[in-house]
Amino acid sequence: MIETIARVNLMVNEVLRIKKNRLSPDVLTGNERRIALVSGIYGDELQGQYICYEVTRRIKKEYDKLKGIVDIYPTINPMAMEAKTRETPGSELDMNELFPGAKSGALGEYVASCLIDDILKAEEGPKTEFCLDVHGSNMYLTEIPQIRLNDDVVDEVMPYAAHLNADMVWVHPSSTVKKGSLVFELNKLGVISCVSESTSAFKIDQKDGNQVVDGIFALMKNMGMWEGDVPHIKKPTVAYDSQITYINSELGGLFIPSVAVHDYVDAGMRIGSVINVITGAVEEKVIAPRSGVICAIREYPAIEAGSLLARIVGSAE
Repeated sequence: MIETIARVNLMVNEVLRIKKNRLSPDVLTGNERRIALVSGIYGDELQGQYICYEVTRRIKKEYDKLKGIVDIYPTINPMAMEAKTRETPGSELDMNELFPGAKSGALGEYVASCLIDDILKAEEGPKTEFCLDVHGSNMYLTEIPQIRLNDDVVDEVMPYAAHLNADMVWVHPSSTVKKGSLVFELNKLGVISCVSESTSAFKIDQKDGNQVVDGIFALMKNMGMWEGDVPHIKKPTVAYDSQITYINSELGGLFIPSVAVHDYVDAGMRIGSVINVITGAVEEKVIAPRSGVICAIREYPAIEAGSLLARIVGSAE
């Protein structure tokens, strides 16, 4: 069932509508568990659009197998998506810093408030138990499919995150996470939540997207919300910040990688070059400082000194 969760009058008689699709069994018992999928907070991240589509398509294909409630919010920031920007046009605010929002606030704050209210709303049935905020990295980096969560909610979130078919679960120190994100606020309000990242901005990677979708159905199966078949899922690497190495450029130029995400590299191995397009010279040989898996690699090749080129996840030391 398609519902409008927020409606805003714009200029020239235009109306902005934020919609969700509620998928639920034809006959409700009142004991159904409920999850939410949110995407489109940033207008340049398209991967979540595909993931929301594919989850809906698979459920509709075998609707009789659905035994729980799935609320899908595919495009929370449609103006940013139309403008192909990360910020909301006009206010230029980062919507993922505006939660829990405010009904009397600017456009992004109002929509954020409506989304929080709808996720928490329970008078029509069960409270939302789990929310996955689906992202698609940024224009600069390609990322492996991963789940991100804060270290102060590991015990609550990990039993859900472990089923999501990610290559990695990255646990961040809560002290480094900005307040105002959807996931931060929902966890504070009692809805178990985490972030999914994969591929890069302005791009849909169906392979990575289907991996995330498989994980969503595996979680639904584990929660008793799905009776259909699900594929075998991966056991993720659980990584803390001490296991993540950032590789930054020393010089500007053009970065040409010689590895890709998922590749295993040994310490001392060359992972790319920074080239000078005028002289035809290799200005910098980029060397892996530790052994591990490439979990992110530079997607946008034009760089300056200090640009992030790659991240490596290694074993705990």
